[in-house]
Amino acid sequence: MSLYNPSRDQARQFLFDAWAKFKQQAPLSDLEKIAVEVMQMHPEYHTILDAPERYMQQQYFPEMGETNPFLHLSLHLSVIEQISINQPIGIHGIYEQLKQKHQDQHLAQHDILDCLAETIWQSQRNNTPLDSAHYLGLLQQRVAA
Repeated sequence: MSLYNPSRDQARQFLFDAWAKFKQQAPLSDLEKIAVEVMQMHPEYHTILDAPERYMQQQYFPEMGETNPFLHLSLHLSVIEQISINQPIGIHGIYEQLKQKHQDQHLAQHDILDCLAETIWQSQRNNTPLDSAHYLGLLQQRVAA
């Protein structure tokens, strides 16, 4: 699996495998531990994670109001990584402010995740690179709201 650009199936398989290892109480890598922490914050996805044969190829259609649980979990992992390396610069401080505002790390991550998803969508729609200034601006709006 490519570490930096996994396919959809590779990313899903990673999540399924980490969840299965966790349930079997098998040793987890550091990244798997982080993924499992995120999965534990989302009990609504546990039945999906317990059935890889059913959900590996499942399609999700946002225009029909469907949330892709694999995308959601992966965005959490991206946000956690961004915070840990403070990239874009300033995101760690913004996260701390959002945690203080919400008194909840999960809600703070969701604020960041929403801004990241919007920034990615805008980049794809405009066929442009990710705009970190726009992303940070959206994050600052969440802090101020």
